[in-house]
Amino acid sequence: MLFSPARCLILLLLFNSTDAGRILGKIKERVRNLLLQKAKQPLQHVKEGRIHQQLDHFNRLDFSTFPQRFFVNEAYWRRPDGPVFLFIGGEGPIYEFDVVAGHHVDMAEEHGALLLALEHRFYGDSINPDGLKTENLSDLSSQQALADLAVFHQHISQSFNLSHRNTWISFGGSYSGALSAWFRGKFPHLVYGAVASSAPVKATLDFSAYSNVVGLSLMNEAVGGSEKCLAGVREAFAAVEAVMGGNASRVAVDFGCCQIPKDLDDQIELMQNLAGIVMGTVQYNEEGVLMPIHELCGVMTNKSEAYVEETEAYNRLVKLAQIYHSSSEEPCLDISHEKTVKDLMDTTVHSGRRAERQWTYQTCTEFGFYQTCEDATCPFSGMVTLRTQTELCLKLFGISQHSLPGRVAFTNTYYGGDNPHTHRILYVNGGVDPWKELSVVQDRAEEGEEAQTIFIKDTAHCADMMSRRVTDRRSLQKARQEIEKHVDSWLKMAALEKTV
Repeated sequence: MLFSPARCLILLLLFNSTDAGRILGKIKERVRNLLLQKAKQPLQHVKEGRIHQQLDHFNRLDFSTFPQRFFVNEAYWRRPDGPVFLFIGGEGPIYEFDVVAGHHVDMAEEHGALLLALEHRFYGDSINPDGLKTENLSDLSSQQALADLAVFHQHISQSFNLSHRNTWISFGGSYSGALSAWFRGKFPHLVYGAVASSAPVKATLDFSAYSNVVGLSLMNEAVGGSEKCLAGVREAFAAVEAVMGGNASRVAVDFGCCQIPKDLDDQIELMQNLAGIVMGTVQYNEEGVLMPIHELCGVMTNKSEAYVEETEAYNRLVKLAQIYHSSSEEPCLDISHEKTVKDLMDTTVHSGRRAERQWTYQTCTEFGFYQTCEDATCPFSGMVTLRTQTELCLKLFGISQHSLPGRVAFTNTYYGGDNPHTHRILYVNGGVDPWKELSVVQDRAEEGEEAQTIFIKDTAHCADMMSRRVTDRRSLQKARQEIEKHVDSWLKMAALEKTV
């Protein structure tokens, strides 16, 4: 479900790496590593802290706690009344660069803001040793995470002697972008404004629209796509299915698989991973993680290679996979579904860096976000169905598939879906990003009110969150300027309110 130097926040978030195979998870790791290399400020400015949070904020008789990690950067803070910029962690660990790099840090420098980053409960180092056991995952939810933020607000206010004169603004991308919006919506007295980048605020069980947008982006000439490119991708995936049906050993050799995809589960795993290469390319287009769309389309429409015509599309996808694996550290492509399930059932907390089991749990209990391919518009394999993806909920956590629609519906009832009727929340989305389908893209502001959305037609997931680059498209440069205007206006408005 939930993949950038666009820095979808560090984990950006938001797609479930188990949904589209392991490759999307690897792409996410590349995003993180690239960001680590680009941290703009020496890390010695960053202080790390822990706050002991209640495991269950809504049970007054349960006093169990867990340690929640946070980072503070005071380098730009104009004491004592400077604003507070809160970077909200998502489905993975936070890092020091979350308070030293990114567009929110650029704005913090301009406005003299105190920079904070809070790690999401049950991710990174913010988890108890037994936290991944199924019976303990009941304390993992977005509602509990928002309560964590409220308690953290109180903790920081006391620690730094903050008052009503310190205006808080929250930032996040992907899942944490949704948290940023929800924090403002549920606790408007704590956070004055919120920027929500590529935020999937509408929970959706069957997210078939994801693949549809990928297809449309592959046709988008403004980013190097074409109708031939989409047709080539569609033909290639059909060809892999056909070859795999008669010669699975050949497919294993051609795509460098660790196993021969003999059974259906492993075949689905392979198709998810191949789709993940294309999905990751689109979702993080021009963000420096993978090849951009125009290069992918160059491979998938290449006439210069001496391909045999009847296997042309198949061989192009083989070439694309080879390009991806040439930059990968894995010796082969692991397509064992049994191993995937085994890894997800592992409840050992490995040095605080695991995320797949926790995020899978949240997709089963709150969000869905399953990127299926049963729709006719999907350019990948129809083997990836809602049933095959939601089977994990029962297998891993004992959550029945028939209960999922009700869980997703509750999330939308609780937060308002993509029509939340909130104020001073800025939703930023890219036209190439599939996650825009679950965000707020239509401005519902009344006449005379401030706009609540920014739509960047030719950029991808969380692209606005990265610091400025000379290679940025003009539309992205303009969008950042608009974000800066909103943040500046919020701070001025807050200051005026405090003088009244």
